Amino acid sequence: MTAPSPAPRPHRALRVVLLGAESTGKSTLARALATALRADGHAATVVPEGLRAWCERQGRAPTPEEHRAIADAQDAAVDMAAASGPGVVLADTAGLLAALYGGLAFPTDPTWQRALAWLRGCDLLLLAGLDLPWVDDGLQRAGPAVRAQVDAQLRAALDGAGIAYRVVYGSGPARLRNALAPVQALLGQARHAPGGWVHACANCGDPDCERRLFRRLAGAG
Repeated sequence: MTAPSPAPRPHRALRVVLLGAESTGKSTLARALATALRADGHAATVVPEGLRAWCERQGRAPTPEEHRAIADAQDAAVDMAAASGPGVVLADTAGLLAALYGGLAFPTDPTWQRALAWLRGCDLLLLAGLDLPWVDDGLQRAGPAVRAQVDAQLRAALDGAGIAYRVVYGSGPARLRNALAPVQALLGQARHAPGGWVHACANCGDPDCERRLFRRLAGAG
């Protein structure tokens, strides 16, 4: 008697989400990941950040109600790209971040609930660490103190909802290697990435713990 065949995977791309506070290199990393995956023979699509595009078009920050529409549209755009076929869709942020910036980060808000539920269904969530220098873009970035606050809020939301994520540290090629390794593992092409971040203690969700370790490793180099 032969074993039953595994259920076929839905004909859609893997959804890999890059989440993180402002000025953590998400857009640069998304483009670099797409280039690396294409070089390895995989179809890869980047879905850009809708909130940034909205602010650039309007020349202002959205109202809370406008943030709701932006958050929903961000995740819908990723789903649409993923439905087009196999490969990898790299989401340059998610609706959760737009909801957070819109002041919608409380459990009873339907936009916040939808954003968290959507993330639970994604294939991989990469959280960009705070080790990169903060850069003012002259548009919507508030400063390094706010960046740290947003990072803490994101982690609290993900941890509270039980959503798994991987933290990505490093600059340039090192950051790309550390982000690419879990994507390759997802694609069945696991490779060892020297220097990659591995949660190894009970404080694995503590950003201060991570940053202390990162600084120690950087100093040793």
